[in-house]
Amino acid sequence: MRALYFKEIRSFLGSITGYIFIFIFQIVSGYMLWVDRSFGYNLLEGAEADLIPFFNLAPWVFLILIPAITMRSFAEEKRTGTIELLFTRPISDLKIVLAKYLASVSLLIITLIPTFVYYLTMHYIGDPVGIMDDGSALASYFALILLGSAFIAVGIFASTLTSSQIVSLILGVFFCSLLYLGFFLIGNYNLIGNLDSSFQYIGMYSHYIDMMEGALNTKDVIYFVSVNVLFIFGALTVIKSLKK
Repeated sequence: MRALYFKEIRSFLGSITGYIFIFIFQIVSGYMLWVDRSFGYNLLEGAEADLIPFFNLAPWVFLILIPAITMRSFAEEKRTGTIELLFTRPISDLKIVLAKYLASVSLLIITLIPTFVYYLTMHYIGDPVGIMDDGSALASYFALILLGSAFIAVGIFASTLTSSQIVSLILGVFFCSLLYLGFFLIGNYNLIGNLDSSFQYIGMYSHYIDMMEGALNTKDVIYFVSVNVLFIFGALTVIKSLKK
């Protein structure tokens, strides 16, 4: 598993793929947070020194970028036929899926590291210096990593369903959007009566917002872990069906 994990990391960082992901995220977030003033994400326009605009913005960028990096994880292997070679390795199907999943999570964390500059900037430009709620910011980073990891699990699952990277991208964006905001909107607009709150709970949005606001409840962590496990298991099930 370790060898496959490092192979996946090298495929990200040894080619332009990983750097495009990192570059686009930094450019989009940097522009929206520090330059643009029309969408309400500018950090300098806020009444308080915090990173709430960043944590509100990041999921929307990840909805596109994460399925874009996971779309090739299995779809490309199936298209080129190298998945058959992968199956001959002395490694279990679960470890194959986990290696690809963990490599993508590692790229996600690498991508977020430069944004720590935003945290330091807001910490020191606050009046007085240090007035920023550091605990809430760190909790929000943790929530964002959990959310991004869930998107990765969903994207990998989508990649196992097809041999086309474009179809994988479309499916990944659709599934992630449905889970992040779709179920929340269905529940928020009172479309299904007594089941509204249940639909909101199914969606990622309400759990992410709760954690972003500093409420690190066990139920929210368990929710994101469960989503990861569910879609990794789903990807594993599809992979096993390919061997029959």
